Amino acid sequence: MKTTRREFVQRTLKATALTAIGAPLAIDALAGSTPAATAPTTGVAAVQFSQIALPYAYNALEPSIDAQTMEIHYTKHHATYIKNVNEAIAAEKITYASEKDFFANASKLSDKARNNGGGAWNHNFFWESMKPAAAAPGGKLADAINSSFGSIDKFKEQFNEAATKRFGSGWAWLVKDGSKLKIGSTPNQDNPLMDSSDFKGTPLLALDVWEHAYYLKYQNKRPEYITNWWKVVNWDEVAKRLA
Repeated sequence: MKTTRREFVQRTLKATALTAIGAPLAIDALAGSTPAATAPTTGVAAVQFSQIALPYAYNALEPSIDAQTMEIHYTKHHATYIKNVNEAIAAEKITYASEKDFFANASKLSDKARNNGGGAWNHNFFWESMKPAAAAPGGKLADAINSSFGSIDKFKEQFNEAATKRFGSGWAWLVKDGSKLKIGSTPNQDNPLMDSSDFKGTPLLALDVWEHAYYLKYQNKRPEYITNWWKVVNWDEVAKRLA
Protein backbone atom coordinates (compact mmCIF):
# COMPACT_ATOMS: atom_id res chain seq x y z
CA MET A 1 0.00 0.00 0.00
CA LYS A 2 1.26 3.37 -0.98
CA THR A 3 2.25 5.69 1.89
CA THR A 4 1.24 9.32 1.65
CA ARG A 5 3.57 12.13 2.63
CA ARG A 6 1.41 12.99 5.65
CA GLU A 7 1.51 9.36 6.95
CA PHE A 8 5.29 9.27 6.52
CA VAL A 9 5.80 12.44 8.57
CA GLN A 10 3.47 11.21 11.37
CA ARG A 11 5.28 7.86 11.61
CA THR A 12 8.67 9.56 11.67
CA LEU A 13 7.67 11.90 14.51
CA LYS A 14 6.20 9.02 16.52
CA ALA A 15 9.36 6.94 16.16
CA THR A 16 11.51 9.88 17.25
CA ALA A 17 9.39 10.41 20.39
CA LEU A 18 9.55 6.75 21.33
CA THR A 19 13.32 6.75 20.93
CA ALA A 20 13.63 9.78 23.22
CA ILE A 21 11.50 8.09 25.90
CA GLY A 22 13.26 4.78 25.55
CA ALA A 23 16.77 6.11 26.15
CA PRO A 24 16.28 7.00 29.88
CA LEU A 25 14.21 3.84 30.37
CA ALA A 26 17.09 1.78 29.06
CA ILE A 27 19.49 3.56 31.41
CA ASP A 28 17.14 2.89 34.34
CA ALA A 29 16.98 -0.76 33.36
CA LEU A 30 20.76 -1.02 33.40
CA ALA A 31 20.92 0.64 36.81
CA GLY A 32 18.20 -1.58 38.29
CA SER A 33 14.56 -0.99 39.06
CA THR A 34 15.22 1.14 42.21
CA PRO A 35 15.85 4.85 41.55
CA ALA A 36 19.19 6.22 42.76
CA ALA A 37 19.05 7.55 46.37
CA THR A 38 19.17 11.29 46.88
CA ALA A 39 22.44 12.43 48.50
CA PRO A 40 21.87 13.22 52.19
CA THR A 41 21.90 16.86 53.14
CA THR A 42 24.77 17.90 55.36
CA GLY A 43 23.64 19.11 58.79
CA VAL A 44 25.24 20.26 62.03
CA ALA A 45 25.73 17.51 64.61
CA ALA A 46 23.59 17.91 67.71
CA VAL A 47 25.30 18.69 71.00
CA GLN A 48 26.25 15.74 73.21
CA PHE A 49 26.97 16.23 76.91
CA SER A 50 29.91 14.40 78.46
CA GLN A 51 31.09 13.91 82.02
CA ILE A 52 34.52 15.36 82.74
CA ALA A 53 37.11 13.27 84.55
CA LEU A 54 37.00 14.23 88.22
CA PRO A 55 40.04 16.54 88.76
CA TYR A 56 40.95 14.91 92.09
CA ALA A 57 40.44 11.73 94.11
CA TYR A 58 37.12 11.11 95.87
CA ASN A 59 38.75 11.77 99.26
CA ALA A 60 40.78 14.79 98.16
CA LEU A 61 38.31 17.37 99.50
CA GLU A 62 37.96 15.86 102.98
CA PRO A 63 37.00 16.89 105.56
CA SER A 64 34.90 19.52 103.74
CA ILE A 65 33.32 16.91 101.44
CA ASP A 66 33.62 13.25 102.38
CA ALA A 67 34.76 10.56 99.95
CA GLN A 68 31.50 8.59 100.01
CA THR A 69 29.42 11.62 99.12
CA MET A 70 31.83 12.59 96.34
CA GLU A 71 31.82 9.11 94.81
CA ILE A 72 28.03 8.73 94.89
CA HIS A 73 27.52 12.28 93.66
CA TYR A 74 29.88 11.81 90.70
CA THR A 75 29.23 8.21 89.65
CA LYS A 76 25.48 8.05 90.33
CA HIS A 77 23.81 11.46 90.28
CA HIS A 78 25.99 13.24 87.72
CA ALA A 79 26.35 10.19 85.47
CA THR A 80 22.56 9.83 85.38
CA TYR A 81 22.09 13.45 84.27
CA ILE A 82 24.56 12.87 81.42
CA LYS A 83 22.79 9.70 80.31
CA ASN A 84 19.31 11.21 80.51
CA VAL A 85 20.05 14.42 78.62
CA ASN A 86 21.72 12.60 75.75
CA GLU A 87 18.75 10.23 75.54
CA ALA A 88 16.42 13.24 75.40
CA ILE A 89 18.51 14.89 72.67
CA ALA A 90 18.27 11.75 70.54
CA ALA A 91 14.60 10.98 71.22
CA GLU A 92 13.38 14.55 70.78
CA LYS A 93 15.67 15.24 67.80
CA ILE A 94 17.17 18.31 69.46
CA THR A 95 19.55 19.93 66.98
CA TYR A 96 21.30 22.72 68.90
CA ALA A 97 24.99 22.46 68.07
CA SER A 98 26.47 23.67 71.37
CA GLU A 99 25.73 23.72 75.08
CA LYS A 100 25.47 27.52 74.85
CA ASP A 101 22.74 27.28 72.20
CA PHE A 102 21.04 24.48 74.13
CA PHE A 103 20.67 26.68 77.23
CA ALA A 104 19.85 29.81 75.23
CA ASN A 105 16.77 27.90 74.05
CA ALA A 106 15.95 26.21 77.36
CA SER A 107 12.42 27.60 77.32
CA LYS A 108 11.70 25.52 74.21
CA LEU A 109 13.01 22.25 75.68
CA SER A 110 11.10 19.50 77.43
CA ASP A 111 11.44 19.23 81.21
CA LYS A 112 13.59 16.11 80.76
CA ALA A 113 16.00 17.81 78.39
CA ARG A 114 16.25 21.06 80.36
CA ASN A 115 16.54 19.50 83.84
CA ASN A 116 19.08 16.85 82.86
CA GLY A 117 21.03 19.21 80.62
CA GLY A 118 21.32 21.60 83.53
CA GLY A 119 22.37 18.79 85.86
CA ALA A 120 25.01 17.60 83.38
CA TRP A 121 26.56 21.03 82.84
CA ASN A 122 26.21 22.34 86.40
CA HIS A 123 28.08 19.41 87.90
CA ASN A 124 30.99 19.63 85.46
CA PHE A 125 31.25 23.29 86.41
CA PHE A 126 30.96 22.44 90.12
CA TRP A 127 33.76 19.84 90.10
CA GLU A 128 36.14 22.31 88.50
CA SER A 129 35.16 24.97 91.03
CA MET A 130 36.88 23.00 93.80
CA LYS A 131 40.35 21.71 94.63
CA PRO A 132 42.22 20.57 97.74
CA ALA A 133 44.01 23.14 99.92
CA ALA A 134 42.63 26.13 98.09
CA ALA A 135 44.22 29.56 98.56
CA ALA A 136 42.41 32.88 98.99
CA PRO A 137 41.35 34.87 95.91
CA GLY A 138 43.79 37.50 94.71
CA GLY A 139 44.65 39.81 91.84
CA LYS A 140 41.90 41.02 89.50
CA LEU A 141 39.40 38.59 91.02
CA ALA A 142 39.87 40.01 94.51
CA ASP A 143 39.60 43.54 93.07
CA ALA A 144 36.36 42.66 91.28
CA ILE A 145 34.89 41.09 94.43
CA ASN A 146 35.85 44.10 96.55
CA SER A 147 34.44 46.49 93.95
CA SER A 148 31.12 44.63 93.72
CA PHE A 149 30.56 43.63 97.35
CA GLY A 150 32.82 45.79 99.50
CA SER A 151 35.09 43.00 100.78
CA ILE A 152 35.72 39.27 100.54
CA ASP A 153 33.90 38.75 103.84
CA LYS A 154 30.83 40.66 102.67
CA PHE A 155 30.85 38.68 99.44
CA LYS A 156 30.87 35.40 101.37
CA GLU A 157 28.06 36.60 103.63
CA GLN A 158 25.84 37.38 100.63
CA PHE A 159 26.74 34.13 98.90
CA ASN A 160 26.04 32.14 102.08
CA GLU A 161 22.65 33.80 102.37
CA ALA A 162 21.74 32.97 98.77
CA ALA A 163 22.81 29.34 99.25
CA THR A 164 21.08 28.93 102.61
CA LYS A 165 17.81 30.55 101.60
CA ARG A 166 17.41 28.60 98.35
CA PHE A 167 14.31 26.61 99.30
CA GLY A 168 14.51 22.92 98.52
CA SER A 169 17.01 21.91 95.84
CA GLY A 170 19.08 24.24 93.72
CA TRP A 171 22.33 26.11 93.21
CA ALA A 172 24.02 29.30 94.41
CA TRP A 173 26.01 31.30 91.85
CA LEU A 174 28.54 34.06 91.42
CA VAL A 175 28.17 35.50 87.90
CA LYS A 176 29.57 38.31 85.83
CA ASP A 177 26.99 40.72 84.47
CA GLY A 178 28.61 43.46 82.43
CA SER A 179 31.34 45.05 84.53
CA LYS A 180 29.87 43.88 87.84
CA LEU A 181 29.67 40.61 89.75
CA LYS A 182 26.32 39.35 91.08
CA ILE A 183 25.17 36.65 93.49
CA GLY A 184 21.97 34.67 93.12
CA SER A 185 20.45 31.22 93.11
CA THR A 186 18.47 28.97 90.80
CA PRO A 187 16.00 26.17 91.55
CA ASN A 188 16.53 22.51 90.72
CA GLN A 189 19.08 22.17 87.88
CA ASP A 190 18.51 25.55 86.27
CA ASN A 191 21.52 27.78 85.65
CA PRO A 192 22.20 31.43 84.70
CA LEU A 193 22.84 30.52 81.04
CA MET A 194 19.22 29.48 80.49
CA ASP A 195 16.90 31.90 78.74
CA SER A 196 14.17 30.70 81.11
CA SER A 197 16.15 31.56 84.26
CA ASP A 198 15.17 34.50 86.48
CA PHE A 199 18.86 34.92 87.36
CA LYS A 200 21.22 35.38 84.40
CA GLY A 201 24.90 36.08 83.82
CA THR A 202 28.21 34.43 82.98
CA PRO A 203 28.87 31.81 85.68
CA LEU A 204 32.08 32.16 87.68
CA LEU A 205 31.40 29.98 90.74
CA ALA A 206 28.67 27.52 91.71
CA LEU A 207 27.62 25.64 94.84
CA ASP A 208 25.32 22.63 94.72
CA VAL A 209 22.80 22.83 97.58
CA TRP A 210 20.82 19.71 96.70
CA GLU A 211 20.72 17.43 99.74
CA HIS A 212 22.56 14.69 97.86
CA ALA A 213 25.59 17.02 97.83
CA TYR A 214 25.97 17.05 101.62
CA TYR A 215 23.38 14.96 103.52
CA LEU A 216 25.56 11.91 104.33
CA LYS A 217 28.00 14.10 106.27
CA TYR A 218 25.95 17.11 107.34
CA GLN A 219 22.34 15.82 107.41
CA ASN A 220 20.12 18.91 107.53
CA LYS A 221 22.95 21.31 108.46
CA ARG A 222 23.27 23.10 105.15
CA PRO A 223 24.95 26.21 106.65
CA GLU A 224 27.75 24.03 108.06
CA TYR A 225 28.27 22.44 104.65
CA ILE A 226 28.46 25.89 103.04
CA THR A 227 30.96 27.17 105.61
CA ASN A 228 33.29 24.20 105.07
CA TRP A 229 32.93 24.36 101.30
CA TRP A 230 34.80 27.67 101.21
CA LYS A 231 37.94 25.77 102.23
CA VAL A 232 38.03 23.95 98.90
CA VAL A 233 36.96 26.66 96.43
CA ASN A 234 39.27 26.72 93.41
CA TRP A 235 39.88 30.46 93.16
CA ASP A 236 42.42 29.95 90.37
CA GLU A 237 39.67 28.50 88.18
CA VAL A 238 37.28 31.30 89.12
CA ALA A 239 39.95 33.86 88.12
CA LYS A 240 40.35 32.17 84.71
CA ARG A 241 36.61 32.36 84.13
CA LEU A 242 36.63 36.05 84.96
CA ALA A 243 39.54 36.85 82.62
